[in-house]
Parts: sequence; structure tokens; C-alpha cells
Amino acid sequence: MLMRFDPFRELDRQFDRLSQRNWAAGVMPIDAYRRGDRFYVHFDLPGVDPQSVDLEVEKNVLTVKAERSWEPAEGDEVVVAERPRGTFTRQLFLGETLDTEDIDAEYDKGVLTVSIPVAEAAKPRKVAIGGADNGKAEAISATSSAA
Repeated sequence: MLMRFDPFRELDRQFDRLSQRNWAAGVMPIDAYRRGDRFYVHFDLPGVDPQSVDLEVEKNVLTVKAERSWEPAEGDEVVVAERPRGTFTRQLFLGETLDTEDIDAEYDKGVLTVSIPVAEAAKPRKVAIGGADNGKAEAISATSSAA
């Protein structure tokens, strides 16, 4: 059974609001990392209907919008309503090193995963080293070893 008032719980709740106010402020918590040739971003969207998620890319800005709603049924007596509701938006500025033309997204168990390939120009590549031709280099090393 739920207690209607617990003074220690109220202190805990206030601390939580100060230390983890992401959802309350309308911001989605994320994890972002690069793995090989792709960049991944995981957005926490618990309780969000996948149909309400909107993902948009314009130039180098990735925008995610999602809506979480809950309406009590007629006759419900709401005792606690702490979970934030409404529309939440998060924008990420993507670097020039990412290929925004080939973005993939998947929503599973309350987490939206966005996968962005690294642009070809930004991928590591071997650089040829130029210098003296082999004949002259051998002659120089043969001369220096004789001395």
C-alpha cells in the first residue's frame, strides 16, 4: 500500500530532482560513442509510444522529439504523479566527419538507438611516405657503413 506522506521520501525526491532533472527538464538522457566506422547514440525514452518519436536531420543538426502521455481513467484517485509527461526534444550537433545521408534508427525497450556512419573522408587511411629512391638510399647506407 502507498503511503500518502513520508517526510524522508520527500527529501529523497527533492534530491533526485536536483541531481537527475533530465526528464523533468524535458531532456532525454543519452549515451554516445564511436564503434569502428559508425557513431551510435542511445536516447532513453521510457514509456514513450514509438509512433510519437520523430527523428529529423537538417544540415548537421539531429533533432529527436518524443511524447509521453498518461491520463488517469475516470474515477481514478491519483496518489502520486511524479513521472513527467508531455513532449520532449533533444538536439545534437553532428560533426562534418559523419555521413548524415545514411542514418539508421531503431526503438527497442524504451531506448532509441541512432546509428550514423563515419564519412569516408574521416576514416583512417594509410599515407604513403615519399623520399629518396631506393638506389640512392642504398648507396648512402652502404657509404655510411663503410666509414
